[in-house]
Amino acid sequence: MSGLLEELGNKLYDGDAPGVAALTRRALEDGTLALVVLNQGLLPGMDRVGRDFRDGEIFIPEVIVAARAMHAGLELIKPLLAQSSAASARKIVLGTVQGDLHDIGKKLVGIMMQGAGFHVVDLGHDVTPERFLEAARRENPDIIGMSALLSTTMPVMKTTIEVLRHAGLDGKLRIMVGGAPVTRAWADEIGADGYAADAVTAVECARRLMQAR
Repeated sequence: MSGLLEELGNKLYDGDAPGVAALTRRALEDGTLALVVLNQGLLPGMDRVGRDFRDGEIFIPEVIVAARAMHAGLELIKPLLAQSSAASARKIVLGTVQGDLHDIGKKLVGIMMQGAGFHVVDLGHDVTPERFLEAARRENPDIIGMSALLSTTMPVMKTTIEVLRHAGLDGKLRIMVGGAPVTRAWADEIGADGYAADAVTAVECARRLMQAR
């Protein structure tokens, strides 16, 4: 069965959505647990995509095609995963902060997070602190991720953290920040729990934050 799961990961890396769906279905029919298909087939394939994207060996179009292939497999195993409380996905709420309309990088982070097994709630761009707070209360996420491409909108990250802290939620979830002008020093200054320079390190950061809980 390990050979089939390895082939599944390779199909995902190649962006072969029909192939991923077929192998996922075959693995399930052969009695492989959905969680095993996820952890030993789909996630390793997407991890490889992330590493090669980080190293400049593949680019955004390839990542998007691989993500579509990932979703082809996820659609088949989601109903089975939902039946297992042990398999419940970590949830992350993403948004580009108020005043900033750039969200290509944030969308890529969302793709990589989904590929890593996170349930992603994307609030879009120009998200006010109040909308982040509403989403935190409504979705009960493990992580809130904020992005900014303009240095002028970075202070909204600080305001959002203050709003979450005032509502008593900052200790119940983790907060990540990122974007072109954002630095680790800024993340530390505003009290964020994590900082990521790109989509791949965002996944790595999110995993570390979850392990630390």
